[in-house]
Amino acid sequence: MSRSQATSCHSLVVRLPGAVEAGELARRLRTAAGRARAELAGLPLWEERVDLPAGHPRAAARARREAERPLRAAGPPLRAVLLRYADDAADLVLVARHELAVDGAALTFAESEPEASATPVAPATPVALEWGLGEPAAAGAVAELPLPDGLPGDATLLVGAAALVLARYGTGAPVDEAQDVSAYLAGRPAYEGGVLDLGGIGVLVEEARAGQWRVAQLAPALPGLLHLTVGADGTAAGVLRHRPSELAPVVASRFADHVAHVARQLAADPGRALETVELLTPAEAEHVLALGVTPPAGSAASAVRTIDGLFADVVRERPDAVALTAGETSLRYAELDALAERTAAGLRALGVAPGSMVGVALERDADLVISLLGVLKAGCAYVPMDLRYPEDRLRYTVGNAGAGVVIGTGGGLPADLDGVRVVTPAELRALGDAAPAAPRAEDGAAPAYVIYTSGSTGRPKGVVIPHRNVAALVEATRGDLRLGPDDVWTLFHSSAFDFSVWEIWGCLLTGGRLVVVDHWTTRDPELFHAQLVRERVTVLSQTPSAFAQLVETDRPSPADALAVRLVVFGGEPLDVRMLAPWFARHSPTACRLVNMFGITETTVHVTAHTVTPADVLATGRKVGPALPGWSLSVRDPRGRLLPVGVPGEIWVGGAGVADRYLGQPELTARRFVEDPYGGGRIYRSGDRGRLRPDGALDHLGRLDSQVKVRGHRIELDEIRNVLLGHPDVTGAATVLNHETPGDAATARIDAYVALRGTAAPADVLAHARGVLPGYMVPASVTAVPAIPLTINGKVDTAALPAPGAAAAPAGAGAATDGADPDGADPLTDQVLKLWSHALGAEVGLQDNFFELGGNSLLVIRVLREMRDQGLPKVTTQDFYRNSTAGRFVELVRDARG
Repeated sequence: MSRSQATSCHSLVVRLPGAVEAGELARRLRTAAGRARAELAGLPLWEERVDLPAGHPRAAARARREAERPLRAAGPPLRAVLLRYADDAADLVLVARHELAVDGAALTFAESEPEASATPVAPATPVALEWGLGEPAAAGAVAELPLPDGLPGDATLLVGAAALVLARYGTGAPVDEAQDVSAYLAGRPAYEGGVLDLGGIGVLVEEARAGQWRVAQLAPALPGLLHLTVGADGTAAGVLRHRPSELAPVVASRFADHVAHVARQLAADPGRALETVELLTPAEAEHVLALGVTPPAGSAASAVRTIDGLFADVVRERPDAVALTAGETSLRYAELDALAERTAAGLRALGVAPGSMVGVALERDADLVISLLGVLKAGCAYVPMDLRYPEDRLRYTVGNAGAGVVIGTGGGLPADLDGVRVVTPAELRALGDAAPAAPRAEDGAAPAYVIYTSGSTGRPKGVVIPHRNVAALVEATRGDLRLGPDDVWTLFHSSAFDFSVWEIWGCLLTGGRLVVVDHWTTRDPELFHAQLVRERVTVLSQTPSAFAQLVETDRPSPADALAVRLVVFGGEPLDVRMLAPWFARHSPTACRLVNMFGITETTVHVTAHTVTPADVLATGRKVGPALPGWSLSVRDPRGRLLPVGVPGEIWVGGAGVADRYLGQPELTARRFVEDPYGGGRIYRSGDRGRLRPDGALDHLGRLDSQVKVRGHRIELDEIRNVLLGHPDVTGAATVLNHETPGDAATARIDAYVALRGTAAPADVLAHARGVLPGYMVPASVTAVPAIPLTINGKVDTAALPAPGAAAAPAGAGAATDGADPDGADPLTDQVLKLWSHALGAEVGLQDNFFELGGNSLLVIRVLREMRDQGLPKVTTQDFYRNSTAGRFVELVRDARG
């Protein structure tokens, strides 16, 4: 039978003690049923002999099977079956459609009144319990489990308990937990019968009747139905009937226990503050906490080790092995060590004391890795900066970090860094030639680096990470990922992005070879793919957005062209569906794909999940259990532990927790807290997730205005505050949009501003470009009379207009500017159409690709479409240098000529 048939039926089982005369019973049934429905005047009574006593478990199971068997779609609205047992007792099983009410005591039937019906109104849209962890393979099945006996027999209290549990779960109506129990129950509407939908779970409370039991819905109309019966002794019992495809049995069991646990607490102390009512018992809390903890791998020695100390161990073991390849440069471990020692000596010669912050602003090359290692050998912490960031951001980073020395070439750095010495790597090493060696004791608690992440105040915040965290990360992953000296890694990411920490030290501390990928190669999937093949790279770290481009590039090449055995995803959520073409060409046993959730404040990675083709079919959000030495849990806004399945804020503890935010003690105190459950120092991530029964985590996005765009963590409020910094902006809002829903390549940030005076959106955009790095600059700035607000005072994003083309410079949209007005130049038309299609806007020859919302992924898309259309190949570097449509057309024309 279909689920819809089962949903439309309920059943009643009436115990008939002693001998039963079937003919008389059938006559009574036909008479009573015929009064309700004329068509039932000839109702048959089916009879079956069960050769077991009524009290036997198999006899009870037989009665349940009959009670749960739905009616046929074309059949009558009532079925009556008499089960006779060996001890002369009998059960009358009545199954009826919901429009027919059944009174078991008097064996009467009547048309159900809508307000008294036990059938909830089906929701307009399917209910999906985010906390249910349903099992799709169980579609069509129905399960039932009992609640503990002896519950309080007050209907209002029972419904209130269920409502409070569902509010804590996040699907029920919010509850003011500042009130006490009695005020909460008094404020709830009186329960008047029928099924209440409290947020995906129905609740039905009825009086118990001796010798009867019923199934209120053979298949719940909602994912679950909590059916409670109040007995004459003032206590209640109940069952939770649920659909396992939407509410997994283990989660359903916990939910039932939570309702019982909360109901008992409400009944025990009416004066108790609602916020102190516990959802979990102490035993369950201990179990859930243990689920999120993975014991450390190896010994505890990593807690006192430094990155440079561990590197020295590798140098002693493999002095002549190649450590680093960067273009034409190749350095052995001993050579890299010696150059870094000279760098450290040069810092000492400049008077840089251990514990100082040293800026590093270099392109991705050998000097970058040498300098980072040299800073650590000097006992200092490196502060990496991306030279493509605006001067204002670089200036702020240097000043906020208190860096007196910046290792750089001068190019790209602000010229007015007062009191800061900029020294090239070569100059630093030359200074170190004459400086004496200065060995130092290892201190794992000393800061190793400070990476700046987006901050809601309009300025980035520096995260201070000690050496021991990186040592613990390498130790936690070495065994499971089989990291070792046979591996070849890439340094693909900016040193200002903490993914680079994993790439550099994950490789060099396990004896591998690090291949440095220059900036322009990272922007060109074809060049990058060729480098992977040429260097026989085995370990690859990628954001999903970047890997999606690599998957496309890999398709035409032989399946065995790549030597990659491990791909680590990080930086942004992974949509596993994008991996289908990869798995079609590459066996998961030959190349392991690992999705790792992580945060800068918890040292790059927190969890690991090996992605399989089955995950692609399930399209889940799983990121795996905690790494060895890390812990995670899911909490509500008050810091209370949430049960398995229930979404909340991810809290991370253990070996990866950062030291602090640099110079921000108040923010540090808010985000790095002592765990009220005794887990030590723990970080409140602001990320949303849920824990699974096996301890794996599902990552569900952000709780605040932070978003991920192509691997970059961005606080939308930081962009908003920068916009408000323009003197003519009176209000601002920022939103994340996608030109194509679900397509990461089309992710864009659109801004809205309320202006005064003569300022134009283009002026605001120019202001933003002077402060924000390129990946944070809005794709559009649209002027509105005022920023619309909801009744709660928040930005009403639904009321904002479609993004305008305010980001474009004057003359934007003049599609024939500079071209033959009759369209006599096919190349111009072809290129402009390609750009317009990629950007979702009309493009003119004066328009700049990036000012219209273009990004690195859309560049790749345009170049690929050009190739498919037979146009000449253009490098990504040339695209960036000729990003105005008119110049780009001429570039293509010259290449074709």
